[in-house]
Amino acid sequence: MNTDKNRVLACIDGSTLSEAVCDYAAWIARRVDAPLKLLHTIDHHPETAPKSDLSGNIGVDSRDHLLEEIISLEQQRSKLQLQQGKLQLQAAKERVKQAGVADPIVNQRHGSLVESLIELEDSIRVLVLGLRGKVHENQPDKIGAKLESIIRSLHRPILVVNAAFKTPERIMIAYDGSKAAEKAVDMVATSPLYHGLTCHLVSVSKDDGSIEKLLEDAANKLRNAGDIKVIAKKLQGKPEQALCEYQETHNIDLTVMGAYSHTRLHDLLLGSFTARMLLNTKKPLLLLR
Repeated sequence: MNTDKNRVLACIDGSTLSEAVCDYAAWIARRVDAPLKLLHTIDHHPETAPKSDLSGNIGVDSRDHLLEEIISLEQQRSKLQLQQGKLQLQAAKERVKQAGVADPIVNQRHGSLVESLIELEDSIRVLVLGLRGKVHENQPDKIGAKLESIIRSLHRPILVVNAAFKTPERIMIAYDGSKAAEKAVDMVATSPLYHGLTCHLVSVSKDDGSIEKLLEDAANKLRNAGDIKVIAKKLQGKPEQALCEYQETHNIDLTVMGAYSHTRLHDLLLGSFTARMLLNTKKPLLLLR
């Protein structure tokens, strides 16, 4: 299992969810016997750097001096970001080691998080990151600025963490008969991550009987896995509302579902089901593309 193509990758940024990201990543790595890598990126945001108009009537010497000061301040800021990131990675490394991960890998990269993850995609088994980074961590009505781009760009399982760690005992598959839903069923049936857990297979659809046979077949596939307790349930109503209510009623610890299965135009017009689930659920979501 210890190959570059089987790493659990956890994204650390110093936000309040970083500890939970470490805990869930460590839990996955132990359960599937995979190496764990901790990633911190330094995005210098050149597009948001202050733009000063230095072409006015100040003297040439003063303007040159001001430019030198700006460059010096940017260099100092970069050094501080680098040092802060190293401290965050060290703290994360100690946390996952205490959780039972023997040799976590740490990696600090310069540049966009999205671009870094695209470059690393082939070595990712599962990506773990927080619902919100530092920018939006005090804004419960928003998801992270880069999260949607990451989910749309990568074709790897992505665990989005939104609360403190709790060892999962009960999971839910949001099942709609789609390819992504079938992929979720296959993954749960075959992965050691879910051995010994209770799986709620839940579908929200109109009462026309069209999903019942698919739901039954999927439930049997999970039962045939041997050591997964399966509860199949068909619900009615607004999908995200029904699923979130079911989560709370049955103490679901983690939900598995497909992500952004509609076209971008559909999402712009009607709003994305994935985005609504990310905003409304109180438990982590494992998203599959």
